[in-house]
Amino acid sequence: MKSSNSPIGDATEFVPGQRVLPGEQVNFGRPMLRAFGFRIDLRVVVTSAIITLLALGCGFVGLLLGEFSLTPGEVFQGLFGQADKRIVNTVVGEWRAPRIIAGIVLGAGLGISGAVFQSLTRNPLGSPDIIGFSTGAYTGGIVTIIVFGSSFVSTAFGAIIGGLLTAIVVYLLTWKGGVQGFRLIIVGIALTAMLNAFNTWLIMRADLDLAMAAATWGAGTLNGMGWSTLLPAAIGTVLLGLGCGLFSRGLGTLELGDDTAKALGVRNEPVRAGLILVAVALVAVVTAAAGPIAFVALAAPQIGRRIAKSQGTSLLSAAAVGALLLVGADLIAQHALGETQLPVGVVTVCIGGIYLIWLLIQEARKAQ
Repeated sequence: MKSSNSPIGDATEFVPGQRVLPGEQVNFGRPMLRAFGFRIDLRVVVTSAIITLLALGCGFVGLLLGEFSLTPGEVFQGLFGQADKRIVNTVVGEWRAPRIIAGIVLGAGLGISGAVFQSLTRNPLGSPDIIGFSTGAYTGGIVTIIVFGSSFVSTAFGAIIGGLLTAIVVYLLTWKGGVQGFRLIIVGIALTAMLNAFNTWLIMRADLDLAMAAATWGAGTLNGMGWSTLLPAAIGTVLLGLGCGLFSRGLGTLELGDDTAKALGVRNEPVRAGLILVAVALVAVVTAAAGPIAFVALAAPQIGRRIAKSQGTSLLSAAAVGALLLVGADLIAQHALGETQLPVGVVTVCIGGIYLIWLLIQEARKAQ
């Protein structure tokens, strides 16, 4: 083992097969940052910061554009309620800002949730869209809309209950002395198909007005997003995202495999169950606020991983890319067809479909 001029002080270069002496640090070739007991890849931090700036840039463009076009100066004045024209304060502060913030925060939440499940399953297809948790939250939301009406509180409660019940069913059906990623995906796909059929039956049996409300919400949209909906959703998303972050040390160890994680002192099943619980609740909160928005949770972790060129799935990268994908998709949904606005879920499905085809081709080439 030879010494190095590493930026992490007395670190030594890692050579496979050689023993690390007590007190030495190992340099795996990439500079790391330490914060609150966590080691974070510096490249992940830098790329995530750049992606976040791009997301904020898209958000600023979203504040400028619309039927009532504004200048950058008017946008800044409107954000602080200081514009000379009252309509500018209303357009920026009440109509557009909540929608932009929702796109960034909820997109980050979807990215984090996708990263957790892809790490647990050790499979790029293991996102909550694919394994049924988003659909379960959607089912819970539809049931409460039909029974109690379309208020945010009841829909959020139903979405959380639906998502958690789906997670419990998938977990129990998957259990065989432990939870294996591939089995989790197969069981999740089967349950998603059954829930989709049940959702269709519910909408067909519902009163016309309630069926239209459920169908509109089910498309996944940020239209009409206001502060009253955004604030509780944003608080829940941030808290649950931080909860996923607290578990992330155990998550990274689980990616090495159950046997290795046990050898390193990780209690696999409690950590796995806790991560599933928090990540499902995160998906359910996002679904309650904006409906089931597909493919962001699937694509964001893998795109972030490839941009940062990291070995594992990073929650930070996934959150940044998720925010960029959702706020960018919403910008397209608002302005691509002129005066006709699309639900953002339609745009993410189109983008995600292309991404899924590319991902399947890549996985098929690896298998060969």
